[in-house]
Amino acid sequence: MMGYAAIIAARFRALLQYRAAALGGLFTQIFFGLVRIMILRAFYAASSHAPISLANVTGYVWLGQATLLLLPWRADEDVAEQIRTGTVVYELTRPLDLWGSWFARSLAWRTAPVFLRMLPMFVIAMVVVPLVAPGWELAPPPSVASFVMWVACFAGAVILSAALTALINVTMMWTIAGDGMPMMIGTLATMFGGLVIPLPLFPDWLKPVLYALPFAGILDLPSRVFTGDIAATQAVLVVADQLAWALVLALVGRWLLARGLRRLVVQGG
Repeated sequence: MMGYAAIIAARFRALLQYRAAALGGLFTQIFFGLVRIMILRAFYAASSHAPISLANVTGYVWLGQATLLLLPWRADEDVAEQIRTGTVVYELTRPLDLWGSWFARSLAWRTAPVFLRMLPMFVIAMVVVPLVAPGWELAPPPSVASFVMWVACFAGAVILSAALTALINVTMMWTIAGDGMPMMIGTLATMFGGLVIPLPLFPDWLKPVLYALPFAGILDLPSRVFTGDIAATQAVLVVADQLAWALVLALVGRWLLARGLRRLVVQGG
């Protein structure tokens, strides 16, 4: 475990160096958050009934923007380069499990960039926005229990996202170009995770399908726990769902990796 902890720590420190990129991304996410809230407020003004309150959906948007980088947009570029060039064989000489190493890298990748943007986003959305545009702010959780359970759900979302990212890394061993699967999964996670349209606003007949997929556990469900749309007493089920999906994705990823390594051929040895 010490080896994996060292990978996480080293990768985490390296990712914290990109503060300028985080600052640029922060302002971009604030802009798009305001645009989405503007659109949803117009929708609510023309609607007589909505399955989620305007205050909750406003908080939902801010939380989605704050945790945007949890979405598995792409594969780990270093891992992709190792697979493309064949230097992945050097990783096999290390006294660590290859999938475990990729998962550890993914954990750092899904936390450090998020923290760099999420914490300032919370300050702006909860303190600055109400002074400029009352009603557009991110309201605090309705109770201490909701906040505690949101922290647990956020941790579950990180684990789930890391497992999905590790699976994306593995799939590159099975494709000629490594862009297809990351683009497909990133698109599905964006659309069906709640970033584009909050999942409570989808038609009732489609919701069971959306919540049966793993993507809701990355953005939608944690956000609804924070805003109180999901009660703190029910948040335990959210964490259980996240961990169950993470386990399934981990098992599938390890199985695919084992098959890929049996077929791995590196020129020159």
